[in-house]
Amino acid sequence: MTNLFDTTQAREGEPTQVVPGDFLVWKRSDLVTDYPPGEYTAEYVARITGGGDDEIKLAQNAGTTSSYYLFVVDSATSSNFSVGLYHWQLEITKVATGDRVVVDIGDFRALADLDSNQADPRSHARKMVDAIEAMLEGRADTEELDAVQSTIGDRSLTRGGLLDMHRYYSRIVASEDARIAHQQGKSLSGFVRSSFR
Repeated sequence: MTNLFDTTQAREGEPTQVVPGDFLVWKRSDLVTDYPPGEYTAEYVARITGGGDDEIKLAQNAGTTSSYYLFVVDSATSSNFSVGLYHWQLEITKVATGDRVVVDIGDFRALADLDSNQADPRSHARKMVDAIEAMLEGRADTEELDAVQSTIGDRSLTRGGLLDMHRYYSRIVASEDARIAHQQGKSLSGFVRSSFR
C-alpha cells in the first residue's frame, strides 16, 4: 500500500468513493501530451445528484508537473461534501485565450463518515427493506413509517404493495451485496461450482 498523503505517490485517475473529511490526491497523466500544463489548466466541477447550489470546484495543484496534472483535496474541503452521488466534469482551459473544453465526465459517491454522530452507512435500498420489514412486523417507528410513506407518495399502503416494494428493494440490496462481495474477491453463492467428468 502506498502512503495516501504522499503526492509523489498519487494514484492515477479519480476516486470513485470518498468519505467526507478525508484527504484526497490523484493525478491525470493521460492529458499532458495534448494539453501541456504550461499552456493549459485543469479543473474538476462537480454537483450532487438532484442539483442544487452546491458546486464543487477542484483546480489542479501546484505540484502539477510536465508529466501529469495533480489534484489534491484537503480534509477541510472534503468535509463539506454531502453524502450522495456526485457527477463531475473535467475542464481544460487554454491559458492564452481563456477558452474551455470538457474533456472527461464521471461520478463519485460520497459515503457516510462513520466518525460523525448519527451517520447511517446503509444504502437507501437497505433502509427501505428494513423499514418495510418493520412495518410488516408491526414494529416500525415514525422515521421508518415516514421513509416508506415518502417513497410511495399519495398511494395507499396495502400489504400487497408493501410486499412488492420489499421485493423491488431486496433485489437492489442483493445487487449491492454482490458488487461489494466481488470487490472483496468473495462470492455470495453458498455453492461451489464444480464439474465431474
